[in-house]
Amino acid sequence: MGISTTTIREILAPICGNTTLYEHRGDRTFGIDRDDIVDAARELRDNPDTQFTMLRDVTAVDWYDRRSPRFDVIYILYSLAFKDRIRLRVSIEEKDLICPSVVEVWEAANWYERETFDMYGIVFEGHPDLRRFYMPEDFVDPETGEALYPMRKDFPVMGVPGSLPLPSMDPNDN
Repeated sequence: MGISTTTIREILAPICGNTTLYEHRGDRTFGIDRDDIVDAARELRDNPDTQFTMLRDVTAVDWYDRRSPRFDVIYILYSLAFKDRIRLRVSIEEKDLICPSVVEVWEAANWYERETFDMYGIVFEGHPDLRRFYMPEDFVDPETGEALYPMRKDFPVMGVPGSLPLPSMDPNDN
């Protein structure tokens, strides 16, 4: 069944202008400007030619030293009517970690955006209850007092010394 890439681009064009398309092994990712994400999401959900009524996930990618902008926010959408999936990608600069919330479009975004905020530090503007999800509210670097985000590439591999007790690595300890 599926929805053609041309159809999706034609639907997004009045909102986003010319979107960037990335295709890999049949998966399509459309690059959307941060300011257009809510309108694009609403149109893709409500348009009878797409009907992306299900938000499967919101997550982020930290490119760290590999490229700028450092972060991408990824939205995975699914159309039950057409049995098709696409991704939307919004690039976010490290110095301006703000992205509009899509909770008003898909209520499921509430949990996903909180998780992404907690793990990456991306603030979803307009979110009804944006707070840490897994980590304690006071999860900060003991030396600098800055908030820590465990999924960032610059987070210490062995964790923050003294923040959580780690099990002994000695095989003789029981």
